Amino acid sequence: MNAWVLAKIGFVLLLILQGVPILIWLERKISAFIQGRLGPNRTALFGIRAAGFFQPVADAIKLFFKEDITPSMVDRFLYFAAPILVFVPPVLAFCVIPFGNQIGDEHLQIANLPIGILFVMSVLSVGVYGIAFGGWASHSKYSLLGGLRSSAQMISYELSLGLSIMLAIMLSGTVDMRGIIRHQVEHGWNIIGGGNLALAPFGILGAILFYAASLAENNRLPFDLPECEAELVAGYHTEYSSMKYAMFMLAEYAAMITMSALLTTLFLGGWHFPGITDINDHSLLGGLISHAVFAAKVGTILMVSMWIRWTLPRYRYDQLMNLGWKALVPAALANLAVVAVIEVLRGPT
Repeated sequence: MNAWVLAKIGFVLLLILQGVPILIWLERKISAFIQGRLGPNRTALFGIRAAGFFQPVADAIKLFFKEDITPSMVDRFLYFAAPILVFVPPVLAFCVIPFGNQIGDEHLQIANLPIGILFVMSVLSVGVYGIAFGGWASHSKYSLLGGLRSSAQMISYELSLGLSIMLAIMLSGTVDMRGIIRHQVEHGWNIIGGGNLALAPFGILGAILFYAASLAENNRLPFDLPECEAELVAGYHTEYSSMKYAMFMLAEYAAMITMSALLTTLFLGGWHFPGITDINDHSLLGGLISHAVFAAKVGTILMVSMWIRWTLPRYRYDQLMNLGWKALVPAALANLAVVAVIEVLRGPT
């Protein structure tokens, strides 16, 4: 393992682990702005308040030193394994997502798997086990209900998520992550239209369906039924405390980052933007610019997710399941079928 690989691994871990406190701070500030409040603005470091930016640091210190309580009736192995099973999959999935073009001969991507998108789908599907184990092992009715809700919800919305990914694969003709971005660059920046304006409405619908399903997969409002505070106290992590609880929070925001990066890669051109990045520019400056473009796109999607959380009301559980099975899955299937027919009629290009 050479220094470049170690540097990229360290950068991705830093991006996710340090990105989470920033996202938490942003979410608090955005929610305060929407609700006409100031948000965190008191916590200071060496007398510097910085608009409450140090509040996540204070939260991390509190969680780190807080008493770690383990209820006596829990299944200890599953209880301790659940936070890890929730946190690890989104981090592993990010390892195959290109977060920039390349610098010299080194691609800004930890691992370029020929079946990258299939690896992402396989890894992300493991996350539901952690939530189900956490709910079951806690030996609490609230946690159990939260785990059951999450299992049903994630399995339901994984169908429309997978069908949307299949649309991107069909339009690009490859399951390689870098190949998908290259196809977007060579055929009009993105595969929303697959290089064909007649397909643009179907690509836009696929991107919207992917985004809606990703919100449900991450248990974000208006799909946060597994941890609905008004009904289930805190859902599947009710009996968790200290750093195990913090790992669930880290996992939620890490999954948000990964899903936003995946949406950017599949439908929004990845690290490319016309007139700003050049696919043949492998210089240090070109690589940094491509990463900045990628980060700007991912950041925009994350900001929209936060705006949605504090704007839309939560669904009832029956509405949640009806939306998934009776609306998103049929729409994704129809969208995929129509594009397949159009592509067959067009023939090879």
